[in-house]
Amino acid sequence: MKIREVVVTGQNQVELQTSEFDDSIQSPNEILIDTEYTFISSGTELANYTGREPKVFQKGTWCAYPWRSGYANVGVVRDVGANVTRVAPGDRVFTYGRHASTIRYSQDRLIAPVGVSIDAGVVAASRMAGVAMTSIIVSEIGTNSRVIVFGLGLVGNLASQMFRIHGCRVIGVDPVKERRELAERCGIVQTVGGNAEEVQAQLQDLTNGELGHITVDAVGHSSVVMQALRATASHGQLVILGSPRVSVTGDLTELLSDTHLRWITIRGALEWCVPMYPDTGNRVSQYSKQQTIFDWIDRGQLDVESLISHRLKPEQIKQAYDGLLNESDVWTGVVLDWGQGITT
Repeated sequence: MKIREVVVTGQNQVELQTSEFDDSIQSPNEILIDTEYTFISSGTELANYTGREPKVFQKGTWCAYPWRSGYANVGVVRDVGANVTRVAPGDRVFTYGRHASTIRYSQDRLIAPVGVSIDAGVVAASRMAGVAMTSIIVSEIGTNSRVIVFGLGLVGNLASQMFRIHGCRVIGVDPVKERRELAERCGIVQTVGGNAEEVQAQLQDLTNGELGHITVDAVGHSSVVMQALRATASHGQLVILGSPRVSVTGDLTELLSDTHLRWITIRGALEWCVPMYPDTGNRVSQYSKQQTIFDWIDRGQLDVESLISHRLKPEQIKQAYDGLLNESDVWTGVVLDWGQGITT
């Protein structure tokens, strides 16, 4: 059979290609899924698309060109291998599958059933909530904690909402007015913008000089980490949620000295360090956090739908990538609809 798939062929080059696909089961743990919706990760995918991630130029790495992109997929199970127990043909599922009309997938990776109460496009977009939730998992959240989130893109917005769900007093920081306004529509009451000095002054004022018990870098930029450090209260926690990719020249002693003198804990929050499924009792896993996210959406506590700015055809992938890259204040989130009768 023939399938359509998104392929990043080089730096700032992406295509929807047609290729041959063998739809027979090739291993006992394998699942074949016909895709309904996928969602674009504006962090990882754009870093690989633009070449900001240096591994794209290293043959044999997971993202080397040509790269078949995507890791947020909702679809219907077509067929399963002999050892598959988590799903059956006909089930609608959420997976970390790529942008393709049919995918080959392993049940060893995350696969979560999708109920009928949530729009399937929103379920695909909830992939970014899975990234954001790692900041909750690694943080020690006290009673009435004050949290300051730097960066109100998709991940930062969702992390802010999640800390709010946990009863925290949240302040969002972003230089882009439109992102601050969107965060406010999603329930983040206090947001600030401006240059680093202006932001620090506003945070001092809003917190009566106490700063943040927890600060979160949701940008993935080392200079923002330093800004977050200055906004962290003594004995507080600084969570690095975004993946730092840009080289920044600076004084490392400034970071280490402030961390040392003010007894600040720096926590990494890469989601891939969380196991796919619970390995002991009710231990947190990729599966359990996704179930929690679905529950929050279903109960109206987590607003993912407002973050979807565009629903496009897969044929519009170049427009989607460039929109997310160059007009991020307008292109906040893109769902690709692999079905028929799409409006844009």
